[in-house]
Amino acid sequence: MTAFEPSGLGIHVRWMIRRDMPEVGTIEREAFEFPWSEEDFTRCLRQRNCIGMVAEMADSVVAFMIYELHRSKLHVLNFAVLRSHRRLGIGTRMMEKLIGKLTPERRGRIVLEVRETNLPAQVFFRSLGFRATSVLKDFYQDSTEDAYLMQFNADALPVERRMAG
Repeated sequence: MTAFEPSGLGIHVRWMIRRDMPEVGTIEREAFEFPWSEEDFTRCLRQRNCIGMVAEMADSVVAFMIYELHRSKLHVLNFAVLRSHRRLGIGTRMMEKLIGKLTPERRGRIVLEVRETNLPAQVFFRSLGFRATSVLKDFYQDSTEDAYLMQFNADALPVERRMAG
């Protein structure tokens, strides 16, 4: 449990399985103006370096994350929490689990892109220690919107947190 999570919330973070796709699709469509299709998820998750995680509460999927493993980094491709379950510490719990996988010797950073208009996401990631490192002009295929490339570095972690993974 994190300091942000009310006790007894009962969040279980686990690997995504095929049976989760209907609930993941619902969260995706609710969260984004230009949602991924089920084909997008399937195509991504079939790649060897692509991993899906979900957060479950009371046997329901309430959040998900898709990320890629690279040689020196983890790249978050998609991340959303069911609107009714936001601000309960679920997203923080999932990101802390991902941060726990970092090691300065191997994969030492997490990168992700956030739409310039998605202020809640920017604030959320900044609260976890992510920093905007550049602006990606005209980044999205569905619009002319720019994105912020945000990054979290493992060397920003206290030594005791680095070992807890």
